[in-house]
Amino acid sequence: MNQTESDLKKYPTIGVCGLDCGLCPRYYTSGPSRCPGCGGPNFSNKHPSCSFITCCIKKINLEVCADCPDFPCSKFKSEKDIQEFEGSSSYPPYKIIILNLNFIKEHGIESFIYNQKKRILLLEKLLQDFDDGRSKSYFCKATALLDIKSLEDILNKADQKEKSDKIRATDIKTKNKIVKDFLNESAHKEGIVLTVKKIV
Repeated sequence: MNQTESDLKKYPTIGVCGLDCGLCPRYYTSGPSRCPGCGGPNFSNKHPSCSFITCCIKKINLEVCADCPDFPCSKFKSEKDIQEFEGSSSYPPYKIIILNLNFIKEHGIESFIYNQKKRILLLEKLLQDFDDGRSKSYFCKATALLDIKSLEDILNKADQKEKSDKIRATDIKTKNKIVKDFLNESAHKEGIVLTVKKIV
């Protein structure tokens, strides 16, 4: 079945392989380097050779790998490979792709997209109100990995602290530090690493 670029995937914010495309820094980049999401408009020009797309969509006409009877196949990294990736990049968080796909397999893609839309709205709030111009990748990783309720609570606490401390809306540096402190505290409790360790 031939598919045009515009109808390659119904949900471009979730990658065939389970990545949260709608929570990726490149999805929020302006200009020609912006990624439209998995199978989004002009996707093949950004990612001309994606073996997951070729197999899942073009060969067997599925939306995501979770729909495949052979999932997980050898294309997916082993737990050992995932551990090696941990801490090596700010995004994407490879550790959650299998969790995402298992959730879709068990609950359906509509349930996953419903939750992901909540995460995307939380990310957009972080980028709009707290981004100092250097925190996009950090906020993307936080919204992909932390519990939705925790993220909602953190934004509420950050807003309350901003009001109680009479912080100006334009004081992005202070607001950024406040929200990051809350995010790091929550991540630590959940055993999640949000910052990339620099190799000296």
